[in-house]
Order: sequence, then structure tokens, then C-alpha cells
Amino acid sequence: MSLDPIVLFAVIGALGIGAQWIAWRTQTPAIVLMLAAGLIAGPVTGLIDPEAAFGDLMRPIVAVAVAVMLFEGGLSLNLAELRETRLGVRRLVFIGAPLGWLLSALAIHYGAGLSWQSAAVFGGILVVTGPTVIMPLLRQARLKSRPASILRWEAIVNDPVGALLAVLSFEVIAAMSGAGTLLEAAEHFALGLVVAGIAGVAAGKLIAWAFRRGEVPEYMKVPVLFGSVLAVYASTDSILHESGLLAVTVMGVVLGNAHLPSLDELRRFKEHVTVILVSGVFVLLAASLDTELLSQLDWRAVLFVVLIVCVVRPLTVMVALAGVGMPWQEKAIVALIAPRGIVAVAVAGLFGVRLAEFGFEDARMLAPLAFVLVAATVVLAGFTIKPLARRLDLVSTEAPGVLLVGASDWSVALGKALREAGIDVLIADRNWFRLGKAREGELEYFHGEILSEAAEHHLDMNAFGTLIAATDNDAYNTLVCTDFGPEFGRNHVYQVGRGEGGNGRGLPVTLGGRPLAGGIRHAELERRVRNGEGFNIWTEIADWEDWRARHPADAVIAILHKGSALSFVEKGTSPTLKDGDSVLSLGPKEAVEPGSADAEDAQDDAD
Repeated sequence: MSLDPIVLFAVIGALGIGAQWIAWRTQTPAIVLMLAAGLIAGPVTGLIDPEAAFGDLMRPIVAVAVAVMLFEGGLSLNLAELRETRLGVRRLVFIGAPLGWLLSALAIHYGAGLSWQSAAVFGGILVVTGPTVIMPLLRQARLKSRPASILRWEAIVNDPVGALLAVLSFEVIAAMSGAGTLLEAAEHFALGLVVAGIAGVAAGKLIAWAFRRGEVPEYMKVPVLFGSVLAVYASTDSILHESGLLAVTVMGVVLGNAHLPSLDELRRFKEHVTVILVSGVFVLLAASLDTELLSQLDWRAVLFVVLIVCVVRPLTVMVALAGVGMPWQEKAIVALIAPRGIVAVAVAGLFGVRLAEFGFEDARMLAPLAFVLVAATVVLAGFTIKPLARRLDLVSTEAPGVLLVGASDWSVALGKALREAGIDVLIADRNWFRLGKAREGELEYFHGEILSEAAEHHLDMNAFGTLIAATDNDAYNTLVCTDFGPEFGRNHVYQVGRGEGGNGRGLPVTLGGRPLAGGIRHAELERRVRNGEGFNIWTEIADWEDWRARHPADAVIAILHKGSALSFVEKGTSPTLKDGDSVLSLGPKEAVEPGSADAEDAQDDAD
């Protein structure tokens, strides 16, 4: 069955984006659903046949998409963060990546039976562990901070590093295949590196200069950036074959480390465009798999997966982390949890076709083998990380912290009170100036959009058990709570009271989080803090009703239990206090006697 190319684009887009949406709703790895969608639509049912529909355009479409993904990978590689990360992460990058490349190439050659040329390129690709797969697994398992941090940062940093190793391997093979002597091959390779490097650095610095000087208006920055990526890729690739991928990767690294004030716009560009391209390319490659190639997967494919999972990865991690002072349990879980992601499949599919054009026919097996490895590692990690973490005693026992979204006088005051009670707090806000008081109070903070991919990559979400949407925007608070509800649990996302919506124009009550402190609004919280009230922690409360009568104006926020556990109080309920429990409330510093005029005025004010 051959669909019209326009219809095929629509079908691929619907399958890819639909799979990602279903994955978000069901909290499952998107890559598994996209793999299933592509296989069912392609080899299984024959609904779509990209090769027949696109013909000679198939390879350029995939190549451009991979170029954008590699640029995105370079853009996310922050060299300062790499220098500042822990010793374990640096060793996994500088020792583990080259060693993993070598050992993976050996496993591919001797296990899967591919040529050394195919093994060298594929080995570089397998260095990558997908951050989009790792993050949900870490939240699911609630690992202790050190192994979770190492797994998270390794996935982020090695994402572009692995792709770069694959590009370099391919450059060597392409040069040697097109030259008559080793000297000519070396010259060809060196020329490729120089051309790609100069073009990438020049384009990155030129765009950074133009953005910094205001030569490009805000609404044109994303289009200019996207057009520049395509221009750099096409121009360098036409001058020297296959140098385009390396050039756009270098360009991404330069821009990602240029400290641009408009970096948020660049991040939005990479997030939106990459999601669309990843969805399309993954389904496209899965649907393009040849049933004949799939049928050739035999015991050697199983041996290849076993060698990568059980030999290459553990040996790489143990060598790289030798002498860093980590317990063997932490090394073990880092060694056994290494799911591959979308980048591995996309790059393998592209290089497989191009290596085959150089005469390495076995390279056509790269895409099927990549699919098999991705499926095996994602499923294996998904089912084993939680029981393995429990068995190795690596489940975090620390009291989960509180994530406050929105910096203001009252949220900073709340953060300080929670910190004094021994609870970790992080305040997130897009506005650097609003975070000023959080910085002055030495609170942990995140400057950026909490719903962005950057937050997904840079924040260890499994360290938090409660989210409070504390901005003055009801719609945004509702969006944040709705988005994080499946991740934190609906009972652990709170928001300040909503404004009244007349004529049915209010936000649906089915969306958003639970009301904080009985639904007290942002403006009221801000007014009370600015008028001198504060967040108080009351200990040794023998009788709740008696304490409530003596503090009628206090807005009760939460109960602090032993071990810094936290539970929020619903409006109109009387919590049961145990020995050692404390009450966190917002109110005057001085208590008033029940029944007094001041108490009645305070109660009216609280109501």
C-alpha cells in the first residue's frame, strides 16, 4: 500500500505526536510507543512505506532531521557544567565514553558479526544513554542522590558526545573509502575536521554576535537559527561530503556556551522542533525497517544485546569509576541501568544507509540492531530499576522536599520556614529579579520555566515530594499542577486560591491542584507577610482545639512530623497530632487570648 506523500506526512506526524502524548498520559517511555507505532504501521501491516513514497528524498529528510537533533545535542552541552560536575560524571565522560566506544565496537564485531567499519560507527552511537528515558526511571525509583545525579548527568553530557564519536568514526571511514592511500585519507579526514570546525565555530559566533547586538529582532531569532542550521549543514556537506553533521554539532556547542541573554528562546526552539522531528524520524525509521532484515536477526542479535548489557556497560562503569570512593552498590546500579534512546536509533538509521553506499552492506543491520537494543534496555531498566534499588538499599530515605513555583515575599518566607524545619526547598521562577530574595536568603533556586525540557534535565525531580504553585497567575498555577499531577501524585500538588470566575468563565475544578491553606489567595498571603506576619512553627501542642482558639487568625499550612515529613491540612479539618509533631502556620508573632476583641477581629480577617 502506497500513500500519497502528503497523507504519509500526516500519518507519520499523527503516529509520532500521538505516541508521545499517550506516553505522557500513561507515564511510559515514549520511545517504546513510537517503536510499536512505527513497526505496526510499517513492516507489520504495510500501511505506510516511506521508501516507496519518498524515494530519493528519504535520505535527505532523515539527514536534515538528524542534523537538527545533533545541533540540539551540542546546544545542551554546557562546558562549565561539565567542569563543575562530580568526579564520577567526568570520569564516565572522559574515560567511560572512549572505553565504551571501544568495547561496544568489539561486541558488535564479534557478537553481531558486523565489519570493523560498521562496528566503529555503531560503537560511538551506543555511548549515548537517552536522557528522555533516564529521567522518568529516576523519578520512578527514587534513587539516592549520588547515583541518580551520575545517571542523569551522564545521559545529558554523553548525548552529544556519543553522536560526535559516531560522526568522527564515519568521517574516518568516508575519508578512507574515498582515498587511494592512507596519506590521502588522512588529509581528507583532516580537511573535513578543519572545514566542519571552522564552519561550526564561525556560524555559532556570528549568530551569537548578531543576537547579542540586537541585529535580529526577537520574533526572527528562532527562524534565523533554524535556517542557519540548515545552511551550515548543506554548505559544508556540499563542499566536503559528510562534514555537515560535525559542523552543526560544533555550532550547537558554541551557541550553547555563548551565554546569550536569548538562550531561553533557543531552548524553546530546540524543544519544540526536536520533539516534532524526533517523533517523525523515529516512526519513519521504524516503518522503513525491511522485514527481510528483521528476519535476519538471529541468536547473534541476542548475543550482541547480552554483551552490551552484561559485559560492556558494567566493565566500562567499573573501570571509569574505580577509585572515586563510591560504594559497590552505587556502581552496580549505574552499571546496570543504561537505556538507549531516540538519538541512538535515528543516528544508526542514517549512518547505516550511508555506510552501505560505501560498500559495507552489513551496515544495513545497524537500524534493526539499534531497535532491538533500545527496546531491550528500556524494558529491562523499566522493570528492574525499582526492585534493584530496593535490593541494593539505594532508595532515598531522605524526607522529600518541597518545590515552590513562583518567587514572592510570602513564598520566600515559606521556603525559609520549611528549611528551618529541616525540609529541602527549591524555588523556581522565570524572572531573575523575583528570585533576588531567594538568593539573599540562601535558598536553592531554579531560574527558568519549570515546564521546560531544561528543568527536566537540570532538576532532580525525585528529590521533591510536594509541589506548590505559588504565582499570582491562576491559569499558570493550574497548568503547573495539572502537568505535574501524574508525576507527584494528585494529593501532593497544591496551588494558592483561585479567583472567582463569573458567568462560568472560571477554570474547571477538575484541573489544577489542591487548595493551599484552605484556598487562601496569593494577594492575601502577600499582604499579610508585608504587614509583618510570618510563618511560625508551633511545637508541643497538647490540644488542637485549644491551640486553634488561641491562634484564630493563623492560616494553618501543614503539619511537620518526625523525620521532617510533611502533611498539608485541609480546610475545616482537625488534624490528629502525635508526639513530636509541629504546626506550620501563617499568622501574627504574638498569640491572643480566645474570646477577646483582637481574637474576633483576627478571625474575621482570616475568614
